[in-house]
Amino acid sequence: MRIYMQQLKCKGKPARFCHLHLQKELLPGWTLVKELGFQGDSGRVTRTHFFAHDAALAALTQERDTKIEKGFRVVFSEGDSSRLRED
Repeated sequence: MRIYMQQLKCKGKPARFCHLHLQKELLPGWTLVKELGFQGDSGRVTRTHFFAHDAALAALTQERDTKIEKGFRVVFSEGDSSRLRED
C-alpha cells in the first residue's frame, strides 16, 4: 500500500509532500514508512514497526486522515484501497 499526498503552496513556500508506504518485513511484521518534506527537497523519513497487518493498516489510515485534515490531498495511491476505511 502506498499513498502520496501534497499540500499546496502556502505563504511563498513550495508545496509540501507526504509519502506513506506499508512494507512487509522479512521477519514477522510490517513497517509503516512515512516521508515528509517540501517538494524538491529530500524529506524526513520515519519508520514504525507493527507485528500485525491490521495495526499497520490502521496507522496508515489514521496518518492519511490526519494529513487530509491539515490540508493535504491524495495525489496518488496504489495497493488494496478496499481495505482502507472511509469515515
